[in-house]
Amino acid sequence: MTTNTISVVSFDEYDTRRDEMHNTIKHWIDDLTALTDEARASQQFQEWLTVQSKFHDYSHRNTLLITLQCPIATKVAGYNTWRTEFDRRVQEGENGIWIWAPIITKQCPDCENSPRYHKQSECEYDETPPEAWSKGLVGFKPTAVFDVSQTEGEPLPELETEATGDAENLVFLLQDAADDLAVTVRIVDADDWEHGEAKGVCKQRSLYDLQPIVEVKDRVNQADLAVTLIHEYAHALLHFDVDDECERSKREVEAEAVAYIVGRYVGLDTSGSAFYLVAWQDDDSDAIHDRLGRIRTTAAKIIEVVEQRRE
Repeated sequence: MTTNTISVVSFDEYDTRRDEMHNTIKHWIDDLTALTDEARASQQFQEWLTVQSKFHDYSHRNTLLITLQCPIATKVAGYNTWRTEFDRRVQEGENGIWIWAPIITKQCPDCENSPRYHKQSECEYDETPPEAWSKGLVGFKPTAVFDVSQTEGEPLPELETEATGDAENLVFLLQDAADDLAVTVRIVDADDWEHGEAKGVCKQRSLYDLQPIVEVKDRVNQADLAVTLIHEYAHALLHFDVDDECERSKREVEAEAVAYIVGRYVGLDTSGSAFYLVAWQDDDSDAIHDRLGRIRTTAAKIIEVVEQRRE
């Protein structure tokens, strides 16, 4: 996939600075749209998508059960599924994560019980024999699944979403800019990270203090850490008072587009943002242009605050 041309951009002329910045951001949005379309058509994404389609979409109840038993779980499947679908094996000594699995079998058209329980019930339905009944959900049974971290074998395909480049003191500048953006920021050691596979989160301090708190997982790649900070800052500025799950993927488009733009402005290679965007179920490159105004304004605000710290 094509990558960014890495070069730090500056807008020095005061009178034309705003127009130059917004025109450049518009141009970069066009680049991100092209990169997103290219990433969607790439073999790497298609291989990743094929593997993702093999993982079951668990119910809300089972998702809660999985999280309670294994907070770090990211990709979950049954013992045999890991072996037959992914060529991976559950490591010896691992404990299963217990969920409720549906029981699908022949079902009485009247009482909706399985043949066995139909016989034990008071249902008098006898128009067709059990072998002619259609299959349906008759109940649930406990079954064990395992997280990918409990398995070993063939590696699963990953998307190359990390930003790269020389971040210099950018992380420090971004931390220093938090007050001007009305955000509290915390960089959390990897050993203390409590948010699973997420690189960063944006949340409110408490029920009574609504100032956004941005937490990001510390890592060796400082360029990627900086871009994650920018992504979460964008959430804090754009989405903190929004509570609509239907908007989630669109919010991610906005936040990642801002991260792409600001990261590119300071000379980082943020082309991995394209893979990040196409990984979302409702992704659409047109949505980047549909939300251009919000993306452009937020990116410009973060750029200006960072530049003030550089002066």
